[in-house]
Amino acid sequence: MTDQWLFKSETYDNCNCAINCGCQFYLPTTYGFCQSAYVGNIIEGHFNGTPLAGLKWSAMYKWPGEISDANGKAQIVIDERANAAQRKGLEAILRGESCAPLSNVFAVFASTCSEFRETRFAPIELEVDLEGRTARAEIPGVLRSTGRPQMNDFTGETFDIALARRSGSFEFTYAELGLGTTEVTGEMEMAFEDTWALFVVHHFDQDGMVRTSPRLASWLGRD
Repeated sequence: MTDQWLFKSETYDNCNCAINCGCQFYLPTTYGFCQSAYVGNIIEGHFNGTPLAGLKWSAMYKWPGEISDANGKAQIVIDERANAAQRKGLEAILRGESCAPLSNVFAVFASTCSEFRETRFAPIELEVDLEGRTARAEIPGVLRSTGRPQMNDFTGETFDIALARRSGSFEFTYAELGLGTTEVTGEMEMAFEDTWALFVVHHFDQDGMVRTSPRLASWLGRD
């Protein structure tokens, strides 16, 4: 492995599981299969010196059973504004290539997919507030998704939920949770409503997850 890269993205993910997604609690999927759509905005990054910051991306996955049973299929969508070098580098990252084996979520998911549909290049709209747990994403003719916080039915206020992963995660150290509604048309058709949504900063390089204290956890302070 000779490629050197950095990928730091503000990411919104919506899958078909209940808010206690089995991936994070070492449990089976809610319905016995998994469908998931990620959309992100790269806030810092490069691939062998080619800048990636400012580009948006999406990765969609479908597994007929549990993810660990494999036989999934995936499709990557890359911001149409990316030039040839950026497209090549970003595609390598999102397909789980050019990195240590199983060192990030893209590499792990790729290892369970038997089919990658042809990568698409399209306009990607994404508005995401990670702390507020809201999102709106659209890829014309492909994907529409919205994210929102879980609400407390008794108080009418947001019901704040977060996950901290000190170790054992290939995706994040800290993430905010909410609910999402997504519709995907075409080759990766899927639809779900008010299901697990993840609001997170993905921070990876060629060696794996970069373990820094994420800004999302700043409210915790220090003793």
